[in-house]
Amino acid sequence: MDAIYLDHAATTPLRPEVREAMAPYWDERFGNPSSVHRWGQQARAALEEARERLAAVLGAARREIVFTGSGTEADNLAVLGRWLLARGGGSTAVACTAVEHKAVLEAVSAAARDGATALILAVDEDGRLDLGALEEALRSRPCVVSVMWGNNEVGVLQPVEEVAARCREAGVVMHTDAVQALGRVPVRVDRVPCDLLSVSAHKIGGPKGIGALYVRSGVELAPLLHGGGQESGLRPGTQNVAAAVGLAVAAELAVKELAEEAERLAGLRDRLERAIVEALPGTVVNGGGAPRLPHILNVSVPDVDQETVLVALDLEGVAASSGSACTSGAIELSHVLAAMGRSASERAASVRFSLGRTTTAAEIDEAARRIVSVLGRMRAAA
Repeated sequence: MDAIYLDHAATTPLRPEVREAMAPYWDERFGNPSSVHRWGQQARAALEEARERLAAVLGAARREIVFTGSGTEADNLAVLGRWLLARGGGSTAVACTAVEHKAVLEAVSAAARDGATALILAVDEDGRLDLGALEEALRSRPCVVSVMWGNNEVGVLQPVEEVAARCREAGVVMHTDAVQALGRVPVRVDRVPCDLLSVSAHKIGGPKGIGALYVRSGVELAPLLHGGGQESGLRPGTQNVAAAVGLAVAAELAVKELAEEAERLAGLRDRLERAIVEALPGTVVNGGGAPRLPHILNVSVPDVDQETVLVALDLEGVAASSGSACTSGAIELSHVLAAMGRSASERAASVRFSLGRTTTAAEIDEAARRIVSVLGRMRAAA
């Protein structure tokens, strides 16, 4: 029985082209990019080329890219970097939506423990931001507003262009977590006037352990770490040159293939969705009434238990998840679905399937057969 991996929102396999581009910086070009000798300068040149290439993908300038250790670190640097700068000054609030990734929500909570006013913005039943709530928050002049580009659990796209425009009009810095969006929908800071934007390599066929934060020229942040002056003083520590090269190559490939791949993945997602909904009456497609990322499907199936479903699917050779993979392997009821008004039973019956570049139509048809069989048996037993 062939295994079928439908958890690409958690992580993706490393692309061969990315592995090849990274290899020299593990071996003969191993130098520290802060060193002045030829080995160090080789590494520095590769690092700055990677910065340039990622900036071009995002429509940014090279100096606006800060490499980090992950998307989570980039989110924390955006939110807490703004709060630390504002603390004791005129702005005492930080704002984000109720459906943000835990990296943003926990950063906002950390700011609140440090004296900030946390403004958590409501969403509708499809997970889209209430723009009225945004306008109310902007009246408090928060030091940063964080609204994710596309949700990691249900795939719902937020109106980031409208949010960025309103924040700019109000003179408020806007951050967006684009970790799931990059390579799936067009993500460019020269078209959406956000001030801060987070990305991560391992969601798009790159290596784990590398992310980046776009920081618009003129936007100030306080560093979270202290030491050397790397990354314009915002992220001290010796840079992971191989991983930075991998991020840049993965981003270029993902954006180059975006139009064709997004259409293909959306078709496969819809094919899987139809098969489940038609076979299992009462299934709720979470976020189905809103624009979505093409690769994520989240469903709640009555009378099934999430944890049991995931174990049963794994035994059938299908990898799925309960939502975010950033909770130390624990399964907990989704805060995203709670914010969307789903009941505890609906949250406990939700499963996320996420597709990727290696997903085929044949795999989707076979996965649908196994998923319907597993869920059907569980409902019958219930």
